[in-house]
Amino acid sequence: MPEKNTAAEETRMHRIIRQFSKFLLVGGINTAIDLTLFNILIFTTGITSGGGLFVINLMSFSVAVVNSYFMNKHWTFQDLKKEGEDTKFIQFLTVSFLGAGINSGIVTLFTTLLTPMFGLSPQLWANVGKLLATGASLVWNFIGYKLFVFKR
Repeated sequence: MPEKNTAAEETRMHRIIRQFSKFLLVGGINTAIDLTLFNILIFTTGITSGGGLFVINLMSFSVAVVNSYFMNKHWTFQDLKKEGEDTKFIQFLTVSFLGAGINSGIVTLFTTLLTPMFGLSPQLWANVGKLLATGASLVWNFIGYKLFVFKR
């Protein structure tokens, strides 16, 4: 017979779901920033694969990360403490740049190893890879921020 959840467990789960929902919204905003800059850089450079795309992706991802820190700190995780601010930012950057490596690696492998399918242009194909990479880095970042950076 399965055990019933206690009120405390249900409250904790509700808090995590609400926090993850906020994280997803912040992630949506940051993804829009990331994708906009990513496409502007592709358009201006003409680079759609390989090492050049890795650098472009790292640049666009990094801009979104700075915005992400402030939104997640103050809204998602409601970490209003001022002490240890420098340390938290470094921890946030560490988790985020590992996420950026995951993200950029997936984009680079996707666009380098797989040729565009379904009649998509190289730019649209790069965006398909970017969306897949975003999903993978989203999971990594939430776990890292929750357990390492903004832990309570």
